[in-house]
Amino acid sequence: EIKEDVAVCKLCSLCKNRTNTVFGDGPKNIDGKFSPPPILVIGEAPGADEDAQGLPFVGASGKLLDKMLMAIGLSRTTNCFIANMVKCRPTNNRNPQSSEIECCSHFLSEQIRLLRPKMILILGTVALKAMLKTSEGISHLHGKLFQYSSADGSLIPTIATYHPSALLRDENLKRPAWDDLKFFRAKMAELDVL
Repeated sequence: EIKEDVAVCKLCSLCKNRTNTVFGDGPKNIDGKFSPPPILVIGEAPGADEDAQGLPFVGASGKLLDKMLMAIGLSRTTNCFIANMVKCRPTNNRNPQSSEIECCSHFLSEQIRLLRPKMILILGTVALKAMLKTSEGISHLHGKLFQYSSADGSLIPTIATYHPSALLRDENLKRPAWDDLKFFRAKMAELDVL
């Protein structure tokens, strides 16, 4: 139902230029049964490839994200769900504006409520600032443990790292991103998430 609501949403101007909405991607139902994956990965917004296919992280940054996740035992096909702060592509792949994030925020809140993730991995500054309600950027807050307070009041262990597209632009970020992912993996083990 939420996916259907996203598909017809016209709460902000991003709807005017979209090809597809990008709800999210994760394990598919098996025999009509859906078991929510324990990890939620949150990025900022769809790009051109995502808009064309209606799926998150399918371009070059998506290929890198899949490799990053695989390195710590995660996959969108088995144990994590990937979503974005906004569900439509901002023009020219610009960062989504705070008003656009606000218009989409109830969709992500519902996704979090229904998925009940055991941990959240945030990708990049835009998602970090919106999710944790902070003005500090990713360079100051990556690799630290936070508690995201969901709409129902539950606290979800949350760690942020650099967005895959930033890693493609700047090779120097790969080492700290890998350290962040190892920290995430260690917290998954500590919390017995998988």
